[in-house]
Amino acid sequence: MSKHQRTLSHKATFHTRFFFRRFPALPYLLKWLCISLIIGALVGTASVGFLQSLEWVTNFRENHIWLIALLPIAGFLVGLLYYYFGKDVEAGNNLLLENIHEPKETIPFKMAPFVYLGTIITHFFGGSAGREGTALQMAGAIADQLTKPFKLDKCERKILIISAIAAGFGSVFGTPLAGAVFGLEVFLIGRIRYNAIFPAFASAILADWATNLWNVKHTHYHIDLIPKLEFLPILYSILAGIAFGICAATFSKVIHWAGSIFKAKIKYPPFRPVIGGIIVAIAVFAMGTTRYIGLGIPTIVESFEMQLPLYDFALKMIFTIVTLSAGFKGGEVTPLFFIGATLGSALSLFIPLPFGLLAGMGFVAVFAGATNTPFACMLMGIELFGAECGIYVAIACVVSYLLSGNNSIYTKQRIGEPKNKRFGHLSDKSFSDL
Repeated sequence: MSKHQRTLSHKATFHTRFFFRRFPALPYLLKWLCISLIIGALVGTASVGFLQSLEWVTNFRENHIWLIALLPIAGFLVGLLYYYFGKDVEAGNNLLLENIHEPKETIPFKMAPFVYLGTIITHFFGGSAGREGTALQMAGAIADQLTKPFKLDKCERKILIISAIAAGFGSVFGTPLAGAVFGLEVFLIGRIRYNAIFPAFASAILADWATNLWNVKHTHYHIDLIPKLEFLPILYSILAGIAFGICAATFSKVIHWAGSIFKAKIKYPPFRPVIGGIIVAIAVFAMGTTRYIGLGIPTIVESFEMQLPLYDFALKMIFTIVTLSAGFKGGEVTPLFFIGATLGSALSLFIPLPFGLLAGMGFVAVFAGATNTPFACMLMGIELFGAECGIYVAIACVVSYLLSGNNSIYTKQRIGEPKNKRFGHLSDKSFSDL
């Protein structure tokens, strides 16, 4: 190398160092933008395949109701799959949260196909479950495979899993802003990890964009009437929020209690979904309706259009608790949307607010109370229903979050800042420790 070339090389190195000193965040942004692009493309595409599969099996089941009679056999097969081949991924969403708190070995990729297959079987044969758990687990298993190629350390791996959760949630519901905040908020109550804010938002937005490129349509909800912001509507919103918080706490407590009963009474795990499947199948045929199984999207839409009876939310809660606590796969969130929306619609019998608004408030507020993610749920309400109902949604979410107490559907969720000073001793404990 000539003297002139060495001089040019030194100048280029100097300018590069000077540039990065002036913009120190740039390497971080470029690195995580690259990772987020990969997460967004992979997770968004996986969500597309999952959503389309879910739509197909739901339509097929509704046209072949006799399949529900095979739910116990399907449950046995899912139980066998996880008992003999999937014990290390059976914890599901709690495994993701545990790896954010204390990163261990890379999450096995098999989590993605296992939970996909388990959820599709659950819905195909008539279980009552959701899709969020599946989307998050698929996203986490896919994204965590990037740990070694990008040589991520423990701190960076936490950010990676948070970003995956954000991408999975945002893409499966079509709510990227709520997905990003959910990823930042769900693992530690009362605290947000700000060093993950860019990757979380980038991954969620890119994953949602990927689903849109595949022309996947998400369900839209419309609130016809939103009252003027005055004292009485605010008071009524607080009362509704109390009901939603109690409902969320009840769901969280009962689903864990029911799970412990199944485990205590049935020692061989593959037999648990058999019993759960028998209970669900008998109930469906005895009632003569499939209203309370599957995702229940038609009923959720209906709750925005008319006043529904009080028993709808209670029956959906029972069907979901039996399905998931017995060991079937899926998520709790869409059933929580059903429970909250139908409860809100029914509350219009007693609370003088439009049933559509109460349905929207319940849709996100019960979810907020059951997952302790009020900010994500506020954003979700705004993304799904429009900014006009934002204040009412926010009131319901905050009240529900506070009234739901020290409960969560995720046992590995930790308490960063307690909801009440009296419970300061619970800081940094997970719900499995309480």
